[in-house]
Amino acid sequence: MNHALTAQDRCDRCGAQAYIRARFSHGRELLFCAHHARRYQAALERQISELHDETHRLTTTAPT
Repeated sequence: MNHALTAQDRCDRCGAQAYIRARFSHGRELLFCAHHARRYQAALERQISELHDETHRLTTTAPT
């Protein structure tokens, strides 16, 4: 079960807020900011078993 990513979840590459969770078949997972997820997308697609993507939150505006 995927929990929603929060501001506490950090990119394993740079430490920025994570918006992507990549889960591998052996059960481990890596978290990525949107920048690093795009950078490693091709390699991730070949290796992961599940992808949880919350990058839509980057363009969603809060009600005023």
